[in-house]
Amino acid sequence: MDLTALALWLVTALGGFLMMGIWIARGGPRAGTSRLPVPVLFGHFALAAAGLVVWIVYVATDAKALAWTAFALLVPVALLGFAMLARWIPVYRARAAAPAGVGAGGSGGGPAEQGEPPERGFPVPVVAGHGLFAVATVILVLVAALK
Repeated sequence: MDLTALALWLVTALGGFLMMGIWIARGGPRAGTSRLPVPVLFGHFALAAAGLVVWIVYVATDAKALAWTAFALLVPVALLGFAMLARWIPVYRARAAAPAGVGAGGSGGGPAEQGEPPERGFPVPVVAGHGLFAVATVILVLVAALK
């Protein structure tokens, strides 16, 4: 179960890296239109990375205190993730409601030219997968800490 949680955590991190890469490539905080606060986004990333390192050490040492520490780090990670999801949903809905070709990023112009938030480019399957794998990771980490 410990290795399964590690694998899920790594898959979750890959989805997060992809979304962060898209966000930065499309202007991130420089675009001036992002609905994702920089401290929330990078806090989510930093705490998740710290928790992953703690989990890797736990898997190597089997020290229960580390499992609980990793879980404790995941709690604010999850809360920050839900906060970002809540701020991303209206951006997604605006994209879905836009007429074909408007704000879809298909014109070749950058997001700053179009005035659209950089997170508008997040693929829905990546957002959904990131969230589902994150929930599964939190559950497995908690179960591993309890055993």
